[in-house]
Amino acid sequence: MNKALFLDRDGVINKEKNYLYKIKDFEFIDGVFEACQNFQKLGYLIIIITNQAGIARGKYSENDFNILTQWMSKEFEKKDIIISKVYHCPHHPDFNGECECRKPKPKMILDAKNDFNIDLTQSILVGDKNSDIEAGITAGIENNYLISTGHKIIINQFNVSMINNLRDLI
Repeated sequence: MNKALFLDRDGVINKEKNYLYKIKDFEFIDGVFEACQNFQKLGYLIIIITNQAGIARGKYSENDFNILTQWMSKEFEKKDIIISKVYHCPHHPDFNGECECRKPKPKMILDAKNDFNIDLTQSILVGDKNSDIEAGITAGIENNYLISTGHKIIINQFNVSMINNLRDLI
C-alpha cells in the first residue's frame, strides 16, 4: 500500500486569496516545494484536495480551475515533484445543495485511497480549516495538521498539531 501527503490548496500551498483562479494571482507559500520534495523522497504520494466553491458561485469556471491546476502542477514538476492528483469539489450547499465531496465530508480522500491504494493510517493531511481536519479524521487519517498560513484559526476544534508552514513537518 502507498502513503500520501494530502494537502489543501488555498492557504497551504498558495497564499489565501478569495476565489483564486488566475495564474498571475497565484503565490506559492514559502517551504511548500521543500516539504513536498522531502515527503516524496520518503515515499509519499502528493495529493491535493480542495473545495472550490467559486465554481458554484459563478466566480470562475471549471475550465479556469483546470488551467490554473495544470500550471500549478507544472511548477511542481520543475522542482521534480509529482502531484499524483488534484481532487476538487466544485459545489457549495447554498448554490447546489448538499454534495458528497465537499470537505468536511471525506469523499475526496476516500476516492484517492481507492485510486492509489493508500494506507490512510500511514498518511498525513495538512489543512488550514477545521473542515479539512474533520475530513481527514473521518476518512481515517491519523496524522492531521492545522496550518496557520491560511484562514485565521479561531478554535482548534479537533486539538490537532498546529504548524506555521509546511517546513515544520520536515
